[in-house]
Amino acid sequence: MSKRVLVAYASKTGATAEVAEFMGKVLREAGAEVDVVPIKNVRGLDGYDVAFVGSAIRVGQWLKEAVSFVEAHKDALSQRPTAFFTVCLTLHEDTPENRQTVHAYLDPVRAIFTPQAEGFFAGRMQTARLGLLEKMMMRMMKPPEGDFRNWDAIRAWTGETYAQLAG
Repeated sequence: MSKRVLVAYASKTGATAEVAEFMGKVLREAGAEVDVVPIKNVRGLDGYDVAFVGSAIRVGQWLKEAVSFVEAHKDALSQRPTAFFTVCLTLHEDTPENRQTVHAYLDPVRAIFTPQAEGFFAGRMQTARLGLLEKMMMRMMKPPEGDFRNWDAIRAWTGETYAQLAG
């Protein structure tokens, strides 16, 4: 019997949304029934056997709407296997130091709810997709421009995590 899976995400410029859609594809290939939904459109978790909840990182933290979602649905999340995924440009260089930094970004979210699994993935920087204030900030920070997402790593983590959670 296939599991019903929710992939809920918060995305600022679309990179995390694309990761969530890709995860949905991987989960469907594994036999799951999947809904990939922006967090702001999720009304509840009834009917879902497994939840994947993810967010982009902005200024060292999950997007506010993602944190609010976890806060509002922590009881429902505790009723089903749950994984968090994070998409962050800091991981364009996948070093132990950068992993530690990005891992710590989730501490405030983990204080609300601790998932059974966590995945951390590099993001994409397209300055043209940012608002004026963010463009100004990026000029000062000088992050690398480009797409650093590792689709093979996302596929592997999604498949392995689903097998673990749906077990």
